[in-house]
Amino acid sequence: MQYQLNASKRSKLKHIVQNPFLYAMAVPGLLFFLVFSYFPIYGIMIAFKDYNFAKGITGSDWVGFKNFDYFFTSDDFWVILRNTLVLNILFILFTTVAAILIALMFNEIRNKYFKRISQSLIFLPYFMSWIVVGMIVQSLFGGEEPMINTWLQYIGLEPVNWMFESKLWPYILTVIRVWQGAGYLSIIFLAAITGISEDLYEAARIDGASKLQIVLRITLPLLVPTIMIMTLLAVGKIFNGDFAMIYAIIGDNSMLYPTTDVIDTFVFRSMRQLHDFGMSSAVGLFQSIMGLIFVITANWVTRRVSKESALF
Repeated sequence: MQYQLNASKRSKLKHIVQNPFLYAMAVPGLLFFLVFSYFPIYGIMIAFKDYNFAKGITGSDWVGFKNFDYFFTSDDFWVILRNTLVLNILFILFTTVAAILIALMFNEIRNKYFKRISQSLIFLPYFMSWIVVGMIVQSLFGGEEPMINTWLQYIGLEPVNWMFESKLWPYILTVIRVWQGAGYLSIIFLAAITGISEDLYEAARIDGASKLQIVLRITLPLLVPTIMIMTLLAVGKIFNGDFAMIYAIIGDNSMLYPTTDVIDTFVFRSMRQLHDFGMSSAVGLFQSIMGLIFVITANWVTRRVSKESALF
């Protein structure tokens, strides 16, 4: 057994020596994760300390799990947790479905100029700042006479006081998220579709399959591994509320908190009032641990169903 392990190590070293440029290409990526993902792990200690800026991280006093009490014993804990999970599930589900449909649509377009223009237009919202999106949403739903209400009255419907109807905002936020993110995600799915062998499509056409049958029997089944990997990556952040999006759109409107207040916005408000770095670090650690548990669980389930679709 020891001989096999040594032989395996020698084989890997030999492969690195034979392909130095191939491994050199991985160095920038490894450095990025080392600097921005692994070095900051040192700061986890703040979650268990009464952080004092003058004393520093190592000099501050240990307080155990006291920093977690503020979040877990808050009256709003379950509401915030529910909102975070529900909004993220809606975002992942509808963005993925929309991105798949967009990718399938682009795959069927044969006019390359129309295809390029359409891709650019649908990709554009991804680069738009959430501040700009927030201003657009405010012009549509906010103010004394929201633009949406003008349209509703034009078709004979009653106006709605959007900024007081919290139950409507999970759907509105989901539509905005799909509009912003589906185009970007569709590019990844389109790349996976174009990698499917043309021989499979040609054989299906010869057998008389319709376009719908080709999509259902060839494209979608071969797209499943990519869909699962993208979903697993998204599940890892399911406890992270999209602070930039939600705060830019909702702001400090407490009337909408029952359905839109997520962990990140709750922590931000608490930080503004308490300036407690230990509490915010504790919540960040909680989000990371729960995200890791969800990814491992989802990957385990995926591996049991389809081994090749699993992330690891």
